[in-house]
Amino acid sequence: MSQPTTMHTPPTEVRLIASSGYPHDVAIAARGCAWLKGHGFHVGNPDVLARRYLRFGGSDAERLADLHAIGTGAAHELTLAVRGGYGIARLLERVDFARIAEQARASQTPIVGHSDFTAFQLAYLAATGGVTFAGPMLLADFGAEVVEPFMWQHFNGVLRDPAYAIEVAAPQAGGQPFSGSVSGTLWGGNMAMLCSLLGTPFMPAIEGGILFLEDVNEPPYRVERMLLQLDQAGVLGAQRAILLGDFSNYRVTDYDNGYDLPAVVAYLQERLPVPVLTGLPFGHCPQKLTLPVGGQAQLRARADGFSLSLSGYPVLKAAASAHI
Repeated sequence: MSQPTTMHTPPTEVRLIASSGYPHDVAIAARGCAWLKGHGFHVGNPDVLARRYLRFGGSDAERLADLHAIGTGAAHELTLAVRGGYGIARLLERVDFARIAEQARASQTPIVGHSDFTAFQLAYLAATGGVTFAGPMLLADFGAEVVEPFMWQHFNGVLRDPAYAIEVAAPQAGGQPFSGSVSGTLWGGNMAMLCSLLGTPFMPAIEGGILFLEDVNEPPYRVERMLLQLDQAGVLGAQRAILLGDFSNYRVTDYDNGYDLPAVVAYLQERLPVPVLTGLPFGHCPQKLTLPVGGQAQLRARADGFSLSLSGYPVLKAAASAHI
């Protein structure tokens, strides 16, 4: 009787996108590349990590070329943002989104990032309907001293499964109680980036969607100011639900007099006619989900949390069987 033959799965190719800031620490970048290599990924263009131009990961032309190269590699190649920071806004008017979408769809290339990368993701969605992923990046996530198991579980899970379900334990306090189910386009990301796109052709016109928001280093009054801007622009009220993720690294002062982020959320819940749920594990935090921006989602909410059923996005090749 013949013995089973061990099958070695070739590594998944990774194309890095240094479209915003440059790596502040080359050791962290190297650690991220090494971690990915140890988990079945091969970074094909590590040279972008050495680029510097002012505060950016390369000149405008170099960073634009990174974006235009999306989808030109192997089928199911993963496109991964190096980091956020600032820089994509300088490029938006020159990006050929139709070209990128054609390449990405032909090669079924998942595109992943967050923070400043939100600007590209929303502009791409507005221009082409193309789906990307709000998720981890090379430096902050894969380059961490200890890579967060929760992040890796859901990153690998959604990118291997075209119909992925997530359960979130997040008791809802105050505001409008909501228990039920809504469906729609899942979209969003960094709230400051959403606000920066209002009034531009790069802002998606999504109605009846499920909008998720996060931010970092923003005190409560600035969070409220941005939420009000989105509401007064007609964005929030046009959605079926709002999911608030991580709002980290903010400080309150004595002058705030008890005005904190929960107070902002309570005010928003009272103001809006749509459900506002908190506790989404996403943002500038180690424990983050990977969420398809422009994909489809069904949200089921209850008092102790909610679930998301995701579909309509590109995936990596499923892992091959260990034996044949």
